Amino acid sequence: MTNWTTIGGPLGGVRRPGSGPRLALLHGFTQTGRSWGPLVDLLPADADVWCPDAPGHGDSGHTRVDLGTAARMLVETVGAGRYVGYSMGGRTALRAALDHPAVVESLVLIGASAGIADKIERARRVADDERLANDIERDGVDVFLESWLAGPLFVSLSPEAANVDDRRRNDAGGLAASLRLMGTGAQEPLWERLGEARRPLHVVVGENDQKFVEVGRRLVASWGGPTRMTVVPGAGHAVHLERPHEVAAILAGGT
Repeated sequence: MTNWTTIGGPLGGVRRPGSGPRLALLHGFTQTGRSWGPLVDLLPADADVWCPDAPGHGDSGHTRVDLGTAARMLVETVGAGRYVGYSMGGRTALRAALDHPAVVESLVLIGASAGIADKIERARRVADDERLANDIERDGVDVFLESWLAGPLFVSLSPEAANVDDRRRNDAGGLAASLRLMGTGAQEPLWERLGEARRPLHVVVGENDQKFVEVGRRLVASWGGPTRMTVVPGAGHAVHLERPHEVAAILAGGT
């Protein structure tokens, strides 16, 4: 089991200190930094691993900011290193890489997108995210998590890997604010900026997560720096939770 220490700085969360390369692991919606624990246990012992809690989540639950501000707070908390982001964490890491390229030395995106470019589609997503936020505030975290984890993105995710107990550490107000301020609908589309990037990018996606396989290919094709893409056989959207050994090997091997 990981021996965590508490992160100090603009964002809360946990860290496994080490003398080796610094890794920032950024969780998805409804999780916390501790959700990376099973994967962190598989990383090289000397890796300096930072697992911050995103705004609206965990120890950052009372922080209410948009994606650009979250990216700034993230780099102020972690500093220079390799940034690894899953889903919402991937969107934050991508914004950090584009806004703060001197800090994000390389980037790994897991099941993440550069946003919705079409204005009509994006407006629909804003409305969907608002409905979800209202559901959380009305029904509470436990009821929402049951519905959220029953969705198609997580059909292949085992209850153990989903770690519902960790997700229950979040509160309804924080999660609702996160959807409204940092959700996919609220995300500023970044596709036109990807050509500016010069740092290495590695896209990791589950074979069964077909939507994000296509998104990943588009990210790689649009990126201005060196790229790689790994499709993990038999995995779904939460590939790092479903196949931690494979993803840990990718992170240990470098971008």
